[in-house]
Amino acid sequence: MTVIGDVLNFIFGGGRNVVAETVEVFRENAEAGAKRDATAQTAALTQYGAEFAHPQKGMFDRFMDGVNRLPRPALALGTLGLFVSAMVDPLWFGVRMQGLALVPEPLWWLLGAIVSFYFGARHQEKGQEFQRSIAQTIARTPQVVQNAKALQAMSAGAGGGMRENRNGDDATSDNPALQDWRNSRDH
Repeated sequence: MTVIGDVLNFIFGGGRNVVAETVEVFRENAEAGAKRDATAQTAALTQYGAEFAHPQKGMFDRFMDGVNRLPRPALALGTLGLFVSAMVDPLWFGVRMQGLALVPEPLWWLLGAIVSFYFGARHQEKGQEFQRSIAQTIARTPQVVQNAKALQAMSAGAGGGMRENRNGDDATSDNPALQDWRNSRDH
């Protein structure tokens, strides 16, 4: 009996399963394959998630974003300030404008180039942010459509074949007593 027990223990037990190991040579272990697939899919999703994550900005980045928002309001308010100063003290304003008349033309070109590059780069950055938000919205569209269809189906099924009119009464009903009552009320 011990010889047979030893053979069976060797084939099916003892920490090794010779039959299972032999079969796995010809056919993949389904459980191990599923684990590998799940691990690969988790790794891919983690990579995609990291790729599209919005990193938290540090204090310096937030400060610089605030500083980058200053030139446009400063230019607009400065221009309005020039109009106000021209009305309040025309002599002071005239002296300042005469000083601007002495600025050489190449310096005006340089100022124009700097302002154009600043606003152009800012416009491009905001345009790319807008495109990213559009892409995220479009990516959510199938889920929104599915949710809307589910809500419409729930709404259609919630009435149980009845439709309410503006008064809150159900306009169509299979209830003959309700129909009689409605007809008697109308006459």
